[in-house]
Amino acid sequence: MIEYRNLRVALLGAGSVGSQVARLLLEQGDEFASRVGAKLELVGIAVRDLDAQRDVDLPRELFTTDAASLILGADIVVELMGGVEPARGYVLQAINSGADVITANKALLATHGPELFEAAEQVGAQLYYEAAVAGAIPIIRPLRDSLAGDRVNRILGIVNGTTNFILDRMDVNGESLQDALATATDRGYAEADPTADIGGYDAAQKAAILASLAFHTTVPLESVYREGITSVTTAQVDAAREAGSVIKLLAICERLTDPETGQEGVSARVYPALISRDHPLAAVHGAHNAVFVQSAAAGDLMFYGAGAGGVETASAVLGDLVSAARRHVVGGPGVAESTHAQLPVLDIGRVVTRYQITLDVADQPGVLAAVARILSDGGVSVETVQQSVPSTTGPVTIPSAVIAGNATVHGNGAPTATLVIGTHEAEEAALAATVEALAASDAVTAISSVLRVEGS
Repeated sequence: MIEYRNLRVALLGAGSVGSQVARLLLEQGDEFASRVGAKLELVGIAVRDLDAQRDVDLPRELFTTDAASLILGADIVVELMGGVEPARGYVLQAINSGADVITANKALLATHGPELFEAAEQVGAQLYYEAAVAGAIPIIRPLRDSLAGDRVNRILGIVNGTTNFILDRMDVNGESLQDALATATDRGYAEADPTADIGGYDAAQKAAILASLAFHTTVPLESVYREGITSVTTAQVDAAREAGSVIKLLAICERLTDPETGQEGVSARVYPALISRDHPLAAVHGAHNAVFVQSAAAGDLMFYGAGAGGVETASAVLGDLVSAARRHVVGGPGVAESTHAQLPVLDIGRVVTRYQITLDVADQPGVLAAVARILSDGGVSVETVQQSVPSTTGPVTIPSAVIAGNATVHGNGAPTATLVIGTHEAEEAALAATVEALAASDAVTAISSVLRVEGS
């Protein structure tokens, strides 16, 4: 048997993931060679600071600050620097030199993915990115390859471990968002500046990647609707628990039909939402991730596991590295990205969903009728209503048929009462407009909570 030459691997970045990739490559070289049919030779590690502290003790002679020269001598380049620049320039340099590229850089792919994939296709290179969306969880290959012959209709994903850890602590331990965030920071789940996580930016980048892949359509990051968890309160979490639900930050990608044109389109969005505790995603605890895929033929599929962590994410990077190395040994062109469907990305207003609206209302006759009128005028149908007032021992469920009549909120003299209204499905635009109308009504003292309901 003819032995294939060594494949030269350049690593850009030696953070928590990069250092673990380097360690495993050096420690398990013989095992990788038996899988690939060629030895994987780590020829260098490009870093900004040669003297920075590393998670792993690695040979100093491997380190360099000259990323450009390192790239030119490599067959495969592993980009784990993060950020958009200079990572974008280095990845393009690697592709144009004929090297295959492996990256875990979701920000880069979400903002410049089409440019990078086009460059790779022009030269016959391959861009791998399994680690960019959900850490160790294999989701990119299943969507790109295993489900390529199926029709993916919807994806519900918990794709940010930090926010899931925070919301889980709020639910299980009763902590405030601030206290749960402090715990996440102490344990290394949250950065010193947690904005990318708790603001939903990280999840939005991943939603753009998933939607583009699942629907064979380029979904720009700026088309992804985004809300973070900064407004989620302990009261909302407690109310969700009492109702048999849990609040999760969800990345949602789905096919939709534009009601105005009848044309099929897609939606990608990120926001905190209520899901029933019976739903598989409700059981995702701690910093774990999960992606729930609904497809026409395969049905419901769920991918679950560690969404972050140095060695865990390194597993996904090394899986891509083995695939890239095998391609060099066996030969053949790269697999081009399938974005030829080019379905329109619909505005959030076209999304059909359900709301749970919690109102503080004046405790006086005719309030329910006034609220019902606003909902009816907005084209929003009520599914459930619960009323609670300071003098009652608990919430009272009011049949939706009653709210349509001229019922009165009775609070035995209390100045306000609380209504929790669950809606039937309606367009987001109609629901949002109805909430605005409720806020402007004299009958409503305050709107204390508005949450979407997903997963049903």
